[in-house]
Amino acid sequence: MSISLSTPRVDDLPAAVDALKRWQYDGGPLQLHPGDLGWHSMNGAEATAAAIRMWACDGEVLALGLLDGAQLLRMAIAPYRRDDEELAVRLAIDLTDPERGVLPPGGAIVEARGAELLSRLLLERGWERDELWTPFRRDLSEPVQACGLRIEVIGPDRAERWVTVHWSAFRGSAFVDADRHRVVQRWLTMVGGPLYGDARSLMAFDEQDEAVAVASVWSAGAGRPGLIEPMGVHRGHHRRGYGTAITRAAAAALRDMGSSSAIVCAESSNIGAVATYASAGFTPSADVADLRRTGEPTRSPG
Repeated sequence: MSISLSTPRVDDLPAAVDALKRWQYDGGPLQLHPGDLGWHSMNGAEATAAAIRMWACDGEVLALGLLDGAQLLRMAIAPYRRDDEELAVRLAIDLTDPERGVLPPGGAIVEARGAELLSRLLLERGWERDELWTPFRRDLSEPVQACGLRIEVIGPDRAERWVTVHWSAFRGSAFVDADRHRVVQRWLTMVGGPLYGDARSLMAFDEQDEAVAVASVWSAGAGRPGLIEPMGVHRGHHRRGYGTAITRAAAAALRDMGSSSAIVCAESSNIGAVATYASAGFTPSADVADLRRTGEPTRSPG
């Protein structure tokens, strides 16, 4: 049968998540992870399903893309089909032609780590290499050193405290009441949704009981790499080692959940993030580039 492109319904989300789980393995590229769908589900299950593009053949999912905004597609391909020419050609056509319903005309970015054949075909069609990212991985076969801070798993009853730290880490602007209500509701939507079952949200506290850093961790199942997304330190508590501490705590949580390794990716230009993950015991892999079509779309902040 021929390869089909579709946008799943909410009822199809478990199949998409299961496919992504199967495609995660140690030593593989840091591609789209089930946790990426989970984090995106702050928009709701319906919106998350609508943002997914699924390529399948004879009922088998071969590739998945998540529209993280209208102009950015983050992808994963079944490992055994990554070098399949028929699939790569179909993907390249669908990503390049706006009438296929994947990406709009004009500027667009594709994140297709490890998909060398697809990347080559897109470059031949006029795409260009864009921003560099550094993948990090930490083996979890041995216990993780204690981080030195009190770490708690945060549930819905303390949603506001978690999102306040996250807002400070990624926005840095005043957290007014309208923003606070909106973001808390989005976080509660995620936690109460169908994609959060394999996740934990962590918060680190200093000696004065101040919340100083947060992270979310996402398991892909026992024996598979787990994702840290996001991780952030409150702007009032930078340069005190809290980023390293919460990252180590996140790795420890993933080990407790059965993950074989912890993975995370940072902009190569973000010197602070790169240093933090390295100091937390993560090993960097070779930098990887997004692919860009003319225009300057930007990623959403974490």
